[in-house]
Amino acid sequence: MSALIAEDELVPEADLVRLEGIGTLDCVRWSLDLLPTRRGEPLCRRGGRMVGCVLLGPGAKPSRFSGTFRRRVFWLLPHDRDTGPEGLYAAGVPAEAVGPRTPAPGGKGCRTGRSQGGPPSSAMREPGVALPL
Repeated sequence: MSALIAEDELVPEADLVRLEGIGTLDCVRWSLDLLPTRRGEPLCRRGGRMVGCVLLGPGAKPSRFSGTFRRRVFWLLPHDRDTGPEGLYAAGVPAEAVGPRTPAPGGKGCRTGRSQGGPPSSAMREPGVALPL
């Protein structure tokens, strides 16, 4: 899904807030939601849990039609790999998933070998970061 977002839509992003630790997560889903405010924690309306969101800067403009702001939110569903490692996503990830460490304010996230079900990358192994598979 990150291919579907234009870089100029990310310009007003000021900060990325993680609402829970991402140390054990292999991937997170993301979406662009229409929210009533630039900042603050949005509600998760997907039957899962919200793991992060972006905050917009003061220059972010609301929609002329609805008055809402387009903000990225990061979330997981109950059947995702973190709670069902042998389930539907034991290998591979949903289309809207990215590696949890890759998103940044104003920058798209991307898939990683770990988010696809593979082993941690050499960048993670070198500093001795041990994550469960």
